[in-house]
Amino acid sequence: MPGHIICGPNSVSNDEIKNQARRAAAGFRAIGAEGGCVATLLRNDSPFVTVTEAARMVGAISVPINWHFSAAEIAYVLEDCAASVLVAHSDIWAQIGPQLPRELVDRLTVICVETPQYMLKAHRRSLDSAVLSDDVREWAKFCLAYSPIEETPQGTTFPVVYTSGTTGNPKGVLRKGRAAPSKDHSYDAFFGPDMVTLLAAPLYHSAPQRFCSGTFSEGGTLVLPPRFDAEETLALIERYGVTDSFMVPTMVTRMLRLPEETRNKYDLSSLRHVVFAGAPFPPEIKAQLIDWWGPVVYEYYGSTETGAITFATPEDAVNKPGSVGKVLPIARLQILDDARRPLPAGEVGEIYGCRSDYPDFEYLNRPEDRKEIGHDGMVTAGDVGYLDDEGYLFLSDRKRDMIIAGGVNIYPAHIEAALLAHPVVLDAAVFGVPDPDLGEAIVAAIETVDGATPDFDELRSYLLGKIAKYMVPKQFTHEAALPRDEAGKLKKRVLRDPYWEGQARAI
Repeated sequence: MPGHIICGPNSVSNDEIKNQARRAAAGFRAIGAEGGCVATLLRNDSPFVTVTEAARMVGAISVPINWHFSAAEIAYVLEDCAASVLVAHSDIWAQIGPQLPRELVDRLTVICVETPQYMLKAHRRSLDSAVLSDDVREWAKFCLAYSPIEETPQGTTFPVVYTSGTTGNPKGVLRKGRAAPSKDHSYDAFFGPDMVTLLAAPLYHSAPQRFCSGTFSEGGTLVLPPRFDAEETLALIERYGVTDSFMVPTMVTRMLRLPEETRNKYDLSSLRHVVFAGAPFPPEIKAQLIDWWGPVVYEYYGSTETGAITFATPEDAVNKPGSVGKVLPIARLQILDDARRPLPAGEVGEIYGCRSDYPDFEYLNRPEDRKEIGHDGMVTAGDVGYLDDEGYLFLSDRKRDMIIAGGVNIYPAHIEAALLAHPVVLDAAVFGVPDPDLGEAIVAAIETVDGATPDFDELRSYLLGKIAKYMVPKQFTHEAALPRDEAGKLKKRVLRDPYWEGQARAI
C-alpha cells in the first residue's frame, strides 16, 4: 500500500502531498519566500508536511512554532527568524492574529488552513472560530493558483526549532548545514516504506518532527490524531496496524491507568518500535509497558541541540533499568563537573554531548547563549546524570530543577518516579520552595487517578519504603491537572514560582 497521511477521517496519499507541495513551492517562490523562513502555526495535520516539503523545494527553512505559546512569544519568534510567510490553522490565527503587533502582521503573508471540524471538536473549539477572515489567503486556493515547479534536489534542511523558553525568550536552533543522519544506529534504522507511524506528540517539537519527516521521506504512512487520547491511541494502533511511534512517558502513564478490560480489548501486535524521550521515564512504568506491549519499547537521550546521543533497547530496560542507554557510535558524551572537568563513572555531573553526523548549530541572534553551553565541541542541555562502569547513562534531573536542602543535592526526578509507582498517582511534580532552616524544602504536587482524594500520610509511608527519608516531601498538594504541554513536558515553574514571589533569591 502506498504511503498515506491519515488525519482524523481524512486520508491523502504521499504523492498527492508532494504534488501540492510543488504547487505551494511555486507560490512561495512567487511571493519572495525562496531562501527565507516559512513559519507555521499548525497542529498535527497533513498541511504541516506539505509546507515543510514546499519550503525545502525552494531552499527555505521551515519554522514550526509552538501554537501553545502566548501571542508575545509567537511575535518574538516571527521577528527573531524574520519570517516572511506564516501558514496557520484558521482558528489559531483567529485567536492569535489580533493580538500580534500590527506592523508585524503587515510584513507577513498569512495563509490559513481551514481547521477541519474533527480537529475543532477535539480541541473544544466552536465552528465559528475557524471562519476565514477576508485579509488572509486560504491554503487550498493558494496552492491551486500556481503550476507545480519541477522539483530539484535541495537536500534536507533542518527546521529551525525553538526551545520552550523556560528561562527568557525561546531560542531558535539553526543548523549550519544539511542533515545527513546515519541509518546504521538508533531509531534512524527504523525508517522504511512499510512503516505506519503514529504521532500524537506535537510536530513543532524536534523529535516528533524528525519521525514525521523520516517516515514521509521513506514513503511510509503517517497517522496524525488531532491530540493525544489514551484509549483512542490504542484504537488507532489496531485500526491502522501501527508499527512505529514516538511518545513521551506521560502518555504511557495515562494508558496504563485505563481499566484493564479497556487495555485488553485492542490488538497491538503490529507494533515494532515505540521510541520514548523528552522526559524521565520511570523504570517501573517502562517495565509495565514492556509486560503489556512486549519488547518494542526503546528510549534515547538527546535534545534539540544535540539530536539523539544515546540509545536504549528493550533488553537494556531489563538489564539496566533506569538507563537511557549507551552513547551511539556516531556520538560523543562526557559527564563534567562545574569546572567542566570529566568525572569518573558513578559521579553525577552535567551531561555534554554531540553527534558527528549533525552539523554545528547556532542560536539565532544569540551567539553568547550558544557559547555558554559549549565545551570542546560538545553542548549541554542542562541535564545532570552519570555513567556506570559499562558506559550506560543514567539521568538524575535538570540542573535547574535540582533542590539543595541542608547542603544536599536532591533530584526531583527520583522522587517523582517513586510517586508514579503508587497506584493512585497519575502524575507528579516535585520542586523546592524557600525554607528558613534548610534553604529549600521539598514539595510534591500530584494528580490522582479519576481525581480521587489522596491520603498524604499514606503516601509518606509508601515513599519511606522507596526513597531516603530526607527525600520525602515536606508538603503535598493535590492538583486537578499538572501543567504539561502536549509534548509531555512539565511546566514546573507554574507550580514553583508562586512560592518564590517576594524572595530575594530564586534558589
